[in-house]
Amino acid sequence: MSALRADLALALRLADEADLITTSRFRARDLVVERKPDRTPVTDADVAVEDAIRAVLAVEAPDDQVAGEERGGAVGAGRAWVVDPIDGTKNFLRGVPVWATLIALVEDGTPVVGVVSAPALGRRWWASTGGGAFSSDASGERRIAVSGVRDLSDAYLSTTHLGSWVEHHSREAYLALVDACWENRAFGDFWQHCLVAEGAIDVAAEAVVNPWDVAPFQVLVTEAGGRFSDLTGAGRYDGGSVLTSNGHLHEAALAVLAGGR
Repeated sequence: MSALRADLALALRLADEADLITTSRFRARDLVVERKPDRTPVTDADVAVEDAIRAVLAVEAPDDQVAGEERGGAVGAGRAWVVDPIDGTKNFLRGVPVWATLIALVEDGTPVVGVVSAPALGRRWWASTGGGAFSSDASGERRIAVSGVRDLSDAYLSTTHLGSWVEHHSREAYLALVDACWENRAFGDFWQHCLVAEGAIDVAAEAVVNPWDVAPFQVLVTEAGGRFSDLTGAGRYDGGSVLTSNGHLHEAALAVLAGGR
């Protein structure tokens, strides 16, 4: 087994550990919910998942760095695991099944392994550099690929809360992109980028993200044949915003967003 295949296998094991915790706490009557300094919610499940992942990594990869949403940490040179224990915590605490654990291995600033596990949806997505992108559900595993749509006027777009665009980017840019596309929805957070990777939608955009929100998608979408960047077009997961697409539509979407500022 190559080193990267072994890393992917470890990431999948970490996702298994996370799923055991999140599924046991989802819709639990005694779920503990607190607010962080930025007023975003955190549950006891968020913290438990990150602690469990860190415990496994301390044994399996003790020399690697770890950066997580709840316990902090930085990504420097070398290897680092970037973790969002529950992406979609607001959904999780309200009983909405659209949430996932996000795990990425970053080497010298570039994600090389990505796993997204959404047990309440019965779905998982994963990829490694040079190894392709895959998904699993009740029907089994399959290799996934982006769509072949080549015109924004035919594109299916997913975005996030309008308020975040007003605060962090531009209402005009948001409306311009929506108007340029055939159809739009707000699948939100992790799910929209997974849908881009598997070709169900064509473009997904977020005006503000943290590195742990999107690190797995740089390798997942790219290995599925698409393109990943921030809203300026830079191919980096830590740029503070994100645009994923099937690749054919990327430059057109960037141009619309730039013109809408």
